Amino acid sequence: MSKNEIITIEKMFEMGAHYGYSKTRRHPSVAPFIFTTKNKIDIIDLEKTDKMLKDACAFVKDLGARNKTVLFVGTKPEARESVKMIAESINMPYVIERWIGGAISNFGEIKKRITELENYKIDSEKGELNKYTKKERLVLSKKMEKLSKYYSGMIGMKKIPDALIIVDSKKEAIAATEARTSNVPVVAITNTDSNIKGLTYFIVANDASRQSINMFVKALAEAYKAGQMSVPEAK
Repeated sequence: MSKNEIITIEKMFEMGAHYGYSKTRRHPSVAPFIFTTKNKIDIIDLEKTDKMLKDACAFVKDLGARNKTVLFVGTKPEARESVKMIAESINMPYVIERWIGGAISNFGEIKKRITELENYKIDSEKGELNKYTKKERLVLSKKMEKLSKYYSGMIGMKKIPDALIIVDSKKEAIAATEARTSNVPVVAITNTDSNIKGLTYFIVANDASRQSINMFVKALAEAYKAGQMSVPEAK
């Protein structure tokens, strides 16, 4: 698992990955992954988290080996920066603003907006926007600014993704449901308040800490990269 082996249980503990939410918020489906409850806060069993991470990384490594498209999704403030930076590091698409309903189930319409944004960027770089009046350019600029906010991370995505990597499956429930309905596998970093049923792979861990989120998302990206590197280059 190459670089992912650096993430020991001790490292997870250091990053606070063991902190769940209060016992009153616990979803019954995660009960087997709770080590204990301390001061009314659920403590996650990191030995089980370690096994879940290894299983998820093996799956993602295979996706990398087959050059599949993985869409990273993390719209909560704690996740945005890491998701954007890490997805870009392996040239994968991402969503860090609001999930747009239909991004998978109605991708045909979403693709039109992505293409519109792509064409605008190309025209802008070539200086071809000069054919419009100043007022037209202003209107177009405002429209593209809005499109860019929601779709810039998806530029280059020509079809529905082969898998999703999600931070917080409860927060991203619509994305997870769309993926499941379309038979798109979901890998989720998810805390004790989430229903893990229906997720293809899940990593029960602290999804409210920037450090914890960054550690797990990076591990999955490294697994994808390792998969890519495992394939001999064509001569």
